[in-house]
This record gives sequence, C-alpha cells and structure tokens, in this order.
Amino acid sequence: MINNVSPQLIIDGTLYSLLLFSIITWTLILYKIWQFINNSRCNERFEKAFWSLSDLKKTKDLNPELAKGSQARLAHKGIIWLDEHQYSAGKMLKHCGNSAELLEQSLRVQMQQEQHSMESGLTLLASIGSTAPFVGLFGTVLGIMHAMHEITASGSTSLDVVAGPIGDALVATAIG
Repeated sequence: MINNVSPQLIIDGTLYSLLLFSIITWTLILYKIWQFINNSRCNERFEKAFWSLSDLKKTKDLNPELAKGSQARLAHKGIIWLDEHQYSAGKMLKHCGNSAELLEQSLRVQMQQEQHSMESGLTLLASIGSTAPFVGLFGTVLGIMHAMHEITASGSTSLDVVAGPIGDALVATAIG
C-alpha cells in the first residue's frame, strides 16, 4: 500500500503539517503574550484602585473595567465569600468551621482557576515543540530516500542530480 503513495505527497504532507504546527505555535505564543500583558496591566490598575479605597465594602462600587484581571477576580471571590459567610454563618454547612481557613480554601480554589486559565494551551505548545523536530526528521529521511531513488533512476551522480532533491529534503529538518 505504501508503494502506491507518491513520496512527494508524503514529503509535502509532512511540510504542510509542520507549517500548521508552526502557525498554531505562533498563534498560541502571541495569544499568551497578549494574555500575560493584559492581565498584568489589569492587575496594576485594579491594585491602584483597590488600595485607594477607604473601606473593603466599596470594592463593589469599583468600575467594572478595573475588575478584569486575576487579582480583581480573586478579590471579588473573597468579598463574595465574606458576604455569604456573614449572612449564612451557622445556617449552611459550607460556612461551619474556622472562617479564616474557609476563606483561605475559597481563595485557593479561585487561585487554581486563575492559574489554570493562565497555563491553558501550554501543554499543546510543549507537545508541538517536542514532536516537530521528529516530524521534520521524518520528512528529511523520506526526502533523502526519494532523492536516492531519483539518483538511481537517472543513473547519474552529478551535483545537479543530487543537490536539488537533497536540498528539498533538508527543508523539512529546518522547518522542524
């Protein structure tokens, strides 16, 4: 079955898959850079506004534009929990116990969600980064095999016959 498939088709498929991996990788890298910069900027604005407040209860009155960063979401979660605890202490099982430990647990869950959000996509990036060189090497090996078949078919080993196909095969390694 593999003898019926054109070697050029496999080599081109390898190159196009590497191109797709590259586009996905650069898109993800640029998105993560934007996400980190945007989150940092939002956190700075929220922090300035938060620490200038006179009372913790006034955080609900903050401009919604300031509540976009991870620190703002974390603070919002803590304030919501404190409000719930104040009204539900002793009435609900989730508010029974040491309030400081319960608040810490609630904030820890929110921090894990924020961390998950910031780390999303990094597994894909690591997978592509670790497999792309091998895909490139696969394309190179197939390209060199194809070049050897062309050299054998032409019966000549001149530089003109050898350099073109071998150079094409090495492109896969460079892209990988």
